[in-house]
Amino acid sequence: MHIDHINIAAPLELLEEVRDFYCAVLDLRDGFRPAFSQRGFWLYSDDKPLVHLSERDITHAADKPGYLDHVAFQTSGLEAMLARLVENDVSYRASHIPEFNMSQLFFKDPAGNGLEVNFPNES
Repeated sequence: MHIDHINIAAPLELLEEVRDFYCAVLDLRDGFRPAFSQRGFWLYSDDKPLVHLSERDITHAADKPGYLDHVAFQTSGLEAMLARLVENDVSYRASHIPEFNMSQLFFKDPAGNGLEVNFPNES
């Protein structure tokens, strides 16, 4: 089993900001999305729609409290990611796991969702 995609549901104005953030910082691209009843975006990594953004007319984060802390992505290009974070004025925390030889970056998107990006064999 693997995670197919994540979905973020928010008002359209916030989704546009989230879309721009994921494209600028995570280097995803806005791509094809079926004609669903609500507006939104699908953001692609290569040929996979990894992040789905769905319009919802909600004024608060969720009806029920949630416990999802963050979503993690694995990629390469640590230095390029660091440059995009700085260029986009994104606060982040970096760490390194020597046992896995993996660098990690932690930050939040404009909707407040926690993100982790892992870079195996990069330091």
